[in-house]
Parts: sequence; C-alpha cells; structure tokens
Amino acid sequence: MTVTVALPAGDVSVSAAWDAPARSRGVVAIAHGAGAGMDHPFLVGFAGALRDEGFTTVRFNFPYVEAGRRMPGPAAHAILTWRAVVAAIRSQSPDAPVWACGKSYGGRMASMAAAEGLDGEGLNGLEVDGLVYLGYPLHPPGKPEKPRVEHLPAVRAPQLFVEGTNDPFVQPLSQLEDAVASCQDARIAWFEGGGHSFEVKGRKRPADEVGASVAPVVAAFLSEGR
Repeated sequence: MTVTVALPAGDVSVSAAWDAPARSRGVVAIAHGAGAGMDHPFLVGFAGALRDEGFTTVRFNFPYVEAGRRMPGPAAHAILTWRAVVAAIRSQSPDAPVWACGKSYGGRMASMAAAEGLDGEGLNGLEVDGLVYLGYPLHPPGKPEKPRVEHLPAVRAPQLFVEGTNDPFVQPLSQLEDAVASCQDARIAWFEGGGHSFEVKGRKRPADEVGASVAPVVAAFLSEGR
C-alpha cells in the first residue's frame, strides 16, 4: 500500500506494509531509523513478532527514503508523514486502538508529532493511544550536553522507552531516567548489555531475531488496559 503525504512542495507517496493477524488487538505504526528503511531486517522481525502477539503492524518509509536519499529531510516532513500514516490507519480501522512506534529517529519524530499542535483542551497532537521508542536517540553519541528532550513533557499519551544499557545515545543512563521522570506518563524497559540496535557484545544474532526479541515487552505495554 501507499500513503499520500501533503508536503509544503506538494503531495508525495510513501510505501507502507500492512500485516494483520486473523484477529487484531490494534494497529501499530512502525517507523524506521535514520539510516535504514522500513524493510530493515530488525523492523521486519519486530513487526512479525508483534503480529504473532495479535497486533496489526504498518511499517512505512519517510519521504527521503522513498526518494532514494540517505540523509533525513526536514523534521517537519517526518512529522507530516506520521500524521498522514496515522490518519490512513484511522480511516481503515476507525474503531481500533493505534500506537506509534519508531526505531531511533523514527521514534523521536513520532514524539515530536505527538507534542506538536496541542489544542486548548490538551488533546494529543498525534491521534494515538501510546508511543513506543526503540532506542530513543536522547543525544548524539558522546554529546550528552545536547539532549533532545524539551518536547517530551508535552506528550500526553503513555510512552515506553525501550533502551539498551550500552546504547551510546543514552549515556549516562541517569540522563534518560531524568527525562522520562519529567514526562506525564512514561517508563523505561531496559535491555541489559544492549546497544543502540539492541545488539549485545559477544553475542552474534541476526537482526530480525534481535528485533523479534524486543517485541514481547512492547506487546505487554500495548496490552495494558485491553
């Protein structure tokens, strides 16, 4: 399937992969990281494991990947893409709960979309039931003085930060813990020894297997109150 995104310079179409179990418990939109598209083995394995847990998954590309570029475009384009994808899901499954999930950059863009456009009644800027970040890029590696957290307290939907304890993007770990504590409804699920893509030093595993191993803790979060 494709999703039309209304960018300032005109409409573009991005690819999306919709995968549903026989009986769905809800829909999870899954965005890729900055350096890989929606078909990266980690995301394919993660999405497949979520489907096995009973969730419909929608992996999608951002416009820069669709255009064959390697570097992310403006954040505003990613935010507009998130809004378009969620709107497309809502039109297809109007009564289903919908969650936003992203690997690294994709997750941060979801959080920015959720924090933007809050109206006077405090409704979430992105119409989702919760957000999941797979390796939130708290700051560039080695630069904890440049945190990307100022918008997080504005997010009203529940947030789950799934993080490896050896991820260079969240060192020191206490900095992420402080950021999460400033949020309205957020928690961390730590993966001991995991790096930015949840790889563990000295333990070789295929990327799709690593992605699948992350799914159970995410499924537990999605299942709360369901």
